[in-house]
Amino acid sequence: MQDFISKNKGPISGGLVAFIFIGLAVFVLGNLSGYEAKQLLNTSMSGINMLCNTIILASATILALLLTLLGISTGTKSRLKNQHYVQVLNIAKLVTVLFVVTLIVFQLFNIPITEAENLPTAWFSYIYWISLFFSSLLSGTLITVILLLYKTVTNIIKIVGLGKDHYLLSDEEQEDIENTNEDA
Repeated sequence: MQDFISKNKGPISGGLVAFIFIGLAVFVLGNLSGYEAKQLLNTSMSGINMLCNTIILASATILALLLTLLGISTGTKSRLKNQHYVQVLNIAKLVTVLFVVTLIVFQLFNIPITEAENLPTAWFSYIYWISLFFSSLLSGTLITVILLLYKTVTNIIKIVGLGKDHYLLSDEEQEDIENTNEDA
């Protein structure tokens, strides 16, 4: 896990900044009474549901596209280091966790909680803050996944499409590229 974080500081930082920015923007609202929170929950639930649907669709699409990326990676003449496949595996793990958590959050927020008669109104402010926390966390995580995917795709473009020397190429492959460049 430490290795994953140290090698992907940029994408993780991007997702963290998005999470903090969204969280702070919501925090500016200040304290809410239970009744105000109930009203805000009524209006924000459709947006949260749409966010969850979008993240679920994006996660499933990204998982399917990772298979295409693996096909390109293995079908190329260049021999890639295991580190490339570990990078793809990490994206797959993170996007799968994101998919599952988003699906659970989607199901929880589809419970008609604002229609409950027995629930104390003070609880609505807690539920409201929890919903905002999870929506910003899910958004930040999706941004992290997109940035990780961007990093992986640009690496493949540099290696396969542009034929550049790259740290993900196997040592023998890098020597072949260097010899070709010297001959030219």
